[in-house]
Amino acid sequence: MNRRDLLAASLCLPLAALPAGRAVARASRAVAGAGTVFGAGTVPALARALADGPWRAPPQVLPDWLEAMDYDAWRDVRFDPARALWAGAGRGFTAQFFHPGFLFREPVVMHEVVDGHARTLDYRPELFDFGANRVPAGAADNPVAGFAGFRLHAALNSADYLDEVCTFLGASYFRAVARGQLYGLSARGLALRTGDPAGEEFPRFTAFWIERPAPRASEVVVHALLDSPSVAGAFRFAITPGAQTLMDVQARLYPRVRLEQAGIAPLTSMFQFDASDRGGFDDYRTAVHDSDGLALLNGAGEQLWRPLANPATLQESAFADRGPRGFGLMQRKRDFRDFGDAEAHYERRPSLWVEPRSDWGRGHVHLVEIPTADEYLDNIVAFWRPQAALEPGREHRFDYRLHWCDRHDWNPGLARVARTATGALADGGRRFVIDLAGAHVDARPEPLPMATADAGRLANPTVHPLPGSGWRLAFELHPGEAPVVELRAGLTGAGGTPLSETWLYRWTR
Repeated sequence: MNRRDLLAASLCLPLAALPAGRAVARASRAVAGAGTVFGAGTVPALARALADGPWRAPPQVLPDWLEAMDYDAWRDVRFDPARALWAGAGRGFTAQFFHPGFLFREPVVMHEVVDGHARTLDYRPELFDFGANRVPAGAADNPVAGFAGFRLHAALNSADYLDEVCTFLGASYFRAVARGQLYGLSARGLALRTGDPAGEEFPRFTAFWIERPAPRASEVVVHALLDSPSVAGAFRFAITPGAQTLMDVQARLYPRVRLEQAGIAPLTSMFQFDASDRGGFDDYRTAVHDSDGLALLNGAGEQLWRPLANPATLQESAFADRGPRGFGLMQRKRDFRDFGDAEAHYERRPSLWVEPRSDWGRGHVHLVEIPTADEYLDNIVAFWRPQAALEPGREHRFDYRLHWCDRHDWNPGLARVARTATGALADGGRRFVIDLAGAHVDARPEPLPMATADAGRLANPTVHPLPGSGWRLAFELHPGEAPVVELRAGLTGAGGTPLSETWLYRWTR
């Protein structure tokens, strides 16, 4: 794991440090220790028990030599692949574990579930190669209470090699890749008070139970216990690697207090610049981002695309909906020339689409965009916020599927936004250019431009065919004195029938 990947995994929004909120792991040992019966209700029962009592921060349990680790020292501690869980067993998956230290000071408790019984996977120093680190004499006599996290390996890109598929490391963060991809954006179990000036609360996965897969299995199931001062939770992940890596998630939340700013299925990513928002970056690359847009398929069936921005000040957007069909942070640029970065290969970063598997009712998709000058720090968050607060004393259920993928098609009859660009006009206005791809529109009569603004004035909307395939929609914005303008555009047929998804954009001074 290099520095870029580590920061993406652990220094996620709001980015200065890992959470101050701590969780209780010892309950997992008491209820599901070695040989203890384990079933579908075990982790929810643990979460309910935690929520019924006051939150208690665990003691700082790491020895001084681990507390003092910097990034390079921690990175030099490597799990021995030969000791991976299920290594050589032909089960289709193996699990490796991360050592506590550096930013990851609070161990999590790991379990394996076999035939309906759970056993604790104890930390042992011999599982790791400590590299150049000096391990104090007697360290093995005072082992830490658990691991920092874990990663799963499977035959993702070839049948004879187990690639890293997903990682659970830091607070409630986790990441995954599909075939041919590199790590990029992250997901989380739960977001609380994101963007709140008073500070964000970071729930934490305190314990995991991994079900032993069957021989040559294509799916592995992971259970997780979540805890924080405001809420406890139980999560189940059914993970299937492939051309799309799928995670079927069952989330059960048990608030200790009334949660008015809960973020369900939160996604965290990075956007620094591209042709739609270079922001004065003097950089040899064409673009730098893990995701370039927020995609939405609302309950009414309207497909929306909102290019991401790196704003001058923190921006929040809310897209009201009832019964959302899906949303995601997507990476649509897939050619090396879109970025020109031979190290980071942003063209190989995953898109992540959230597909609700139950009725989520009323609420909104919430987008937070934070200014950043550093591509190593995530500055984009998107999640579902229910309209009704999550009340204490109740179970709140949210089931959804995560698609880690290159692209995800919702309505193949609509052209998709492939590129957004903007540039200054001599009179102080701006010209917007939107390229829309989709061979299905090429056989139709020439589409008509649709463009609206809630302030200022639009001028000269045009549509032209692109060489080979697709259309270019362009218009001018003259904002006048407006500090903010919300734009909306797309292609329509002669009768107003949508021929493309709807493009949304927030222009700010």
